[in-house]
Amino acid sequence: MSTNEAILALAKDRHLPQSHLERWLAFDEASRAAILEVARVLKLRTGQLVVTIEELDEVSVRERTTPAAILARASFRRIIAKAGSAPGRASAFIDELSAVRFPKLRQTSNDLSAAIANLRLPRGVSVVLPKALSSDELTVALKFRNIAELERMLAALDAARPAIGRILDKLSGE
Repeated sequence: MSTNEAILALAKDRHLPQSHLERWLAFDEASRAAILEVARVLKLRTGQLVVTIEELDEVSVRERTTPAAILARASFRRIIAKAGSAPGRASAFIDELSAVRFPKLRQTSNDLSAAIANLRLPRGVSVVLPKALSSDELTVALKFRNIAELERMLAALDAARPAIGRILDKLSGE
């Protein structure tokens, strides 16, 4: 079976929108085959395949390269080849693809994560960034067994208030 025949069969099986199938088929042969390999190995669902095609198309235009060259990068090869569940690897793949598409978002996320780690909050206190920094809200979760632990956590949060404020300012773009 040729690459195009395999793509058409996968697209039919996944009910891939015609517009995305056409975009996929418009890539060079090596890129079509590389996307097909990723789709098969990671068992990409329809939405993940749509995102893959869109993001590879955008990044390849911006970077003036091919989707095959992008997928040949070590970060993608590691995700594709590593052990673990296909859904978990597919999610990691999509996250990496988004990071390549939005490098400033990745850097901001890394900076905010480092700032949260630097808070050095006690065990049982977790501060969570919104997924893909899609909001300006932090989530703080507390796990405690007694009132003394709760008071210790609240005191630590109170002491970290200025640093948390700076994290919120960065998160909201100020």
